[in-house]
Amino acid sequence: MRKNVKIIYPDVSYKLTGLFFDVHNELGRFCKERQYADLLEIKFKKDNIKYEREKEVPIHNDDYEIKGNKVDFLIDDKIIIDLKAKKFILREDYYQMKRYLGAAKLRLGLIVNFRDSYIKPKRILN
Repeated sequence: MRKNVKIIYPDVSYKLTGLFFDVHNELGRFCKERQYADLLEIKFKKDNIKYEREKEVPIHNDDYEIKGNKVDFLIDDKIIIDLKAKKFILREDYYQMKRYLGAAKLRLGLIVNFRDSYIKPKRILN
């Protein structure tokens, strides 16, 4: 274990992880991404968590802006959540999150696969 490792946004991350567990316990492993997102949104509202759903995150610089990246949730203008409901998280899922984080100029993304037997949010740093 590394010493002096600073966790980015520990309080919000901890609260989100608890909500992911709640959703997983209520719906189980075999629902659709949309169903997990709908219940998660209800829980965000109940817990007064500031969020945006299906937020457009364009790639841009001084000369252009390219749309097409939509994140499942943007939490408190600082954490991107990408929900999955599939057997395995693939390398492409990590690359997708890195692209989202770079475009949004944010530091932390969470990939949550609800198909797993046990929820293990993957923390992706930019």
